[in-house]
Amino acid sequence: MKKLILLTGLLTIMIHAFAGKPQNNSTPDSTDLTGLWTLVTVENINPDGSKTLPYGISPKGLLVFDKSGNYAIQILKASRPKVEAGDKNKATPEENAALVKGNNSHFGTYKINKDEKTITFYVENAFYPNWEGTVQERFYTLSNNELKYIVRNTTNGGDITAVVIWKKMI
Repeated sequence: MKKLILLTGLLTIMIHAFAGKPQNNSTPDSTDLTGLWTLVTVENINPDGSKTLPYGISPKGLLVFDKSGNYAIQILKASRPKVEAGDKNKATPEENAALVKGNNSHFGTYKINKDEKTITFYVENAFYPNWEGTVQERFYTLSNNELKYIVRNTTNGGDITAVVIWKKMI
């Protein structure tokens, strides 16, 4: 009886552990994208056609695609204010707002569809928690070790579209 209870408990834990995770049942066709990328630019296009650079002229960022289908993205505004107190837990509301607006990161798994030219991100965790557990599809182009993709569901909400460009490092 104890073994049955233990087995039931173990199965319950396994079901809960894997139920929320998107299943990436095949290795992505990522030979061209696998590796390390550095951020070139992020440009937001507003509904009226105007453009902004939410992370500034020279943003910093890193994108990693591994062969197993995992990815990680980190985007930072190049110029962010230092926290005067030297302790992020004591940052002023203004300092916190600047830090939040100057950061975007997420990680999880991905799939590539070369025929449709899409990258699908299965977001496990994100700085912007509204993205956690979501599926984010990006149309992309790849030319001369430059990856360009379109984000239609940005962290800015509304009808803003982002164009993100990365340069391959490795």
